[in-house]
Amino acid sequence: MSALWSSPRYGPLPYIFGALLGVSLGLLIISGVLFFNTPRGDVIASGVQPPDSPVTESIGSSRVNAIVQATRAVAPTVVNITSKSVRVYRTRSPLPREWMEIFGIPDTYKKEILSLGSGVVVSADGYIMTNEHVVRNADKIEVSFPTGETVSGQLVDTATDYDLAIIKVDMNGLPYATMGDSDDLVVGEWAIAIGQPFGQLLYDGQPTVTVGVISAVHRDIKQDPKSNRYYKNMIQTDAAINPGNSGGPLVNSRGEIVGINTFIFANRGGGSLGMGFAIPSNRCEWVLSEIMEHGRIRDTWLGIRVSTITPELAAGLNLKQKRGLLIREIDDESPADKAQLKLGDLIVTLNGEKVITSRQANRIIYGARIGESLRFEVLRDNKRRMIDVVLEEKPNEI
Repeated sequence: MSALWSSPRYGPLPYIFGALLGVSLGLLIISGVLFFNTPRGDVIASGVQPPDSPVTESIGSSRVNAIVQATRAVAPTVVNITSKSVRVYRTRSPLPREWMEIFGIPDTYKKEILSLGSGVVVSADGYIMTNEHVVRNADKIEVSFPTGETVSGQLVDTATDYDLAIIKVDMNGLPYATMGDSDDLVVGEWAIAIGQPFGQLLYDGQPTVTVGVISAVHRDIKQDPKSNRYYKNMIQTDAAINPGNSGGPLVNSRGEIVGINTFIFANRGGGSLGMGFAIPSNRCEWVLSEIMEHGRIRDTWLGIRVSTITPELAAGLNLKQKRGLLIREIDDESPADKAQLKLGDLIVTLNGEKVITSRQANRIIYGARIGESLRFEVLRDNKRRMIDVVLEEKPNEI
């Protein structure tokens, strides 16, 4: 018998659809529960790493490199130095002097001159090193620290020949920088210049840091015609050095002072050519030790005066040697006298270098210290002699 009514036949599709719908609803419910129970800080956006991920930790640690660490160690010891001096100028006036007197116009007037530079604290009890030209002719010295504190400074002594000076402030427990070995420098290694350039334009006492490399060592610079000063055995760097950097430290990647920034080669507009020069730390350390041990920088004494041989002088004295330096005076009981140098000796070489002019001799002697020996090669009676002279401290009466 046939049926009167029957349901339509869809096969297995309704069952499959129902199963998929149930699974989808289940996943949606589970995702919602997980979302609302997950701390928002743990949600990671696509392509963004959380602050404590290994990647950001690696970047953060790489930023604090040797340069950063060296800067952190030395920057607190770098100070700004302002030296003030009063100069007297003649009054310029179109009026005759008699009329100036009638109207009470003074012949001269005074003006305060400011000189700005940098310095570095080298002892906890307030000794500060800078360039001599920063404090030259100063009537008053002010020292400003990175903390913002400004105090008066007292000039202890200067080594004018070496363009170095020591200042003392009445403070204790100061952070100070340590000296490195400038003879150990490697050309191409990092060089960090720290100072207070353009300090008059900045409100805060935070020092400026520039980075370059050691470009050359043992550079001899020709005599400065303005100061009549030699710069010998200098460190060259391409770290930017600007006005006001003078006297600040040049630092290696270990956070040690390897030099005192002193001057740059500049173009006509005064801009740097990428060639800055610093006084080696070993010379700075010697100057500091002289101050600490003797209270002053002792002058070396050789005890001779010489004349440059000219063709006319050689002919007049019947000298076979046409070039060199002729000893014309010797101080009694001087190092030269004790070493038995004689009047009329002709100096041919000094420490193995040929000398023709007194300027050349002075460059060789430059930097020699008390107790060091100089080797003279001299002609006496047409015979060559090698004579060693030990430098002594210059007596006060000379």
